[in-house]
Parts: sequence; structure tokens; C-alpha cells
Amino acid sequence: MAILIVGAGFSGAVIARELAEAGISSTVIDARDHIAGNCHTERCPQTGVMLHRYGPHIFHTDDAEVWSYVGARATFMPFRNQVKSTVGGQVFSMPINLHTINQFFGTTLRPAEAQAFIAARAVKSDQPPASFEEQALHMVGPDLYEAFFKGYTEKQWGRSPRDLPASILKRLPMRFNYDDNYFNHRFQGIPAEGYTHLVARLLDHPKIALHLSTPYSADLAARHDHLFWSGPLDGYFGYRLGRLGYRTLDFERFTDTGDHQGCAVMNYPGADVPFTRITEHKHFAPWEQHDQTVCYREYAREAGEGDIPYYPIRLAAEQSLLTEYEALARAEQGVTFVGRLGTYRYLDMDVTIREALDVARAFLARAA
Repeated sequence: MAILIVGAGFSGAVIARELAEAGISSTVIDARDHIAGNCHTERCPQTGVMLHRYGPHIFHTDDAEVWSYVGARATFMPFRNQVKSTVGGQVFSMPINLHTINQFFGTTLRPAEAQAFIAARAVKSDQPPASFEEQALHMVGPDLYEAFFKGYTEKQWGRSPRDLPASILKRLPMRFNYDDNYFNHRFQGIPAEGYTHLVARLLDHPKIALHLSTPYSADLAARHDHLFWSGPLDGYFGYRLGRLGYRTLDFERFTDTGDHQGCAVMNYPGADVPFTRITEHKHFAPWEQHDQTVCYREYAREAGEGDIPYYPIRLAAEQSLLTEYEALARAEQGVTFVGRLGTYRYLDMDVTIREALDVARAFLARAA
């Protein structure tokens, strides 16, 4: 059986590895000149800092099997994502927690007092919040919404928070204690040698043939019995129905000596600042020591043809178009669509790996 896997990111690498260990050979191709997709990491030749080329990635999960799966192929170092936010000439902790609340309002509230304080400022409604703005006003009230969410969201998504779904904000925690860990998951960390090393370990098997700088073509697919597609869903069909909407990112790199900002991520939610955040990549590997530092300012914009897609927009127009593409995908024979691009969903790394494992195991069960 001849298997073609398009994409050498986590989805493709996990599927290829699972098939290989079951004795099935596969060919993995990627149009880029490197593996690991948007999780790609590399050493900066100038500073020695491990860079997350397409933006920082922190591995966090409650899935014990997935944690064990990646841990068997890479040494994971503990990492707590402690995001900061510059607002009104002050630096606050994110996500919003008891320290943020007390600092912002100039109070010394205890947890129960803070909960009542915020509840009194929240905007009440008889209907469940439908938009990002309604969810934020219901969750934190107008003051915290205006300070921390409104401008950042407008820059990140290029749309009014009134036009975005409430589900986007529901991903973010709010705490009435002093816990400033961005994630709630049991297992959190970053591979000591970077994500590219981890994906390389997955792909390191005699039954996996890897070809980089190799764009997909229908002729190539015709020589295989089954195709696993982790590229853009609309791209597989040649965008025949139109393009699904994505946001992309532009990165403005700069270097400094010593420590530039004292943390890995500093948000700038103000509408007067054109970028959304600055990431300082030496802080994603605090177990290393470097005299110099590398930072990136991030600018979000609408993805155009040829841009790297990051965040699926999934608003009304895209949902309608997605339904049509999903119908085309279901009608395809010998093709499995996987990953965030192949299914047009925002997926964390652990969910991507979980779904790839499930897809590979289901395929093997059918082939047995």
C-alpha cells in the first residue's frame, strides 16, 4: 500500500510514525524547506537563542497519553506561561487574576471580595452572551474589557469584538487568586532541544521517506493508494469555491544585549500601539544562558494569497463556505483531511497529536 502524507508538521509526522511502526511505509512531503510546520524551532546563529520562527508554542495538555507520547521522544522542561500586559503606563499580569484586579482598581481585595466586586460591574443580560464583546462585558465588566481586551482583539482579528463569537474569549481563564499561569493543564512544558528536534525524532524511521521543498501535485497523489492531507482544506480543492478566511502574522525582529523586557510575552492591547505583543525568545528556554537576546514584534493582518495561514476566522461567511468544502471532502475517496488547516479549526498541539493518533489507529484498524 502506497501512502502519501502532505505536511511534515505534527499531524503528518505522528501519522507517518504510527503507520511505520505498524509496518506500513509512507512518503511525507512538505512545500517548505523544513519540518515541524508552524512549530518549527531553530538556533539563531548570531545569539544562540532557540527561536520559535512562527511565534511561540508552549505545550500544555491534560491528555496523559499524548504527554507520554511526546515525552518519549524529547526531554520536556517545565515551563509556566506568565504573560504580562502593558496598559496605561503600568505592567499587569495576564490572564486577569487577583493581582491584576487589585492593581488595576487600586484595591486590596480578598478572593471572595474581588469576585463580588467584579460581579457588580459585569453587564447582565437575560440572554447568553453571543459576541466576544458581550462575553467580555459579562465576564469582567467594561473597565477591564476596555483596558485589556478590546484593542488587542481589534488588532488581532481586524474586526470589532461585536462581530466575533463569544467562544474566542471563553478560551481565556479568569482567576480570583494570585495564580498567573496562563494555562490550567496538568502537563506543561517546552522540549529542551526545540520542537523541530521532536518532529525529527517522529520522522526518523526507515519506513518514512521525507521530501522537503516538494509541493503537492495531483500527479504525485495518483501514484499512491491513500492521501493524508494536512494542508489548507480549500487549497486541496484549488480554492474552487473561494478562499476560507485566515489571519496571518508579520514579525519584526530586533536584538538587544542582556534582557530586553524581563518576560517571554508582553502584550500591548492599546489601540495606539500597532503591534499586539513582543515576544522575547530566550525566556522560552530559561534553562539556557545567553548574553544577547532576540525579540519579535507581532502584527496581525488578513491572510492573502501566498501568506502563511495562522488563525481561521470562522465567521458567518466562512462557516457557510466551510460547510460546502466539508461536503466536498466527505465525497473524496482515499483522502483523509487532518490538522488545523485540513479541518479549518484552531487546534492546540496536544489536540493535533491526539487527533492524528486517532486517525492513524482508525486507518490501521480498517486496513487490518
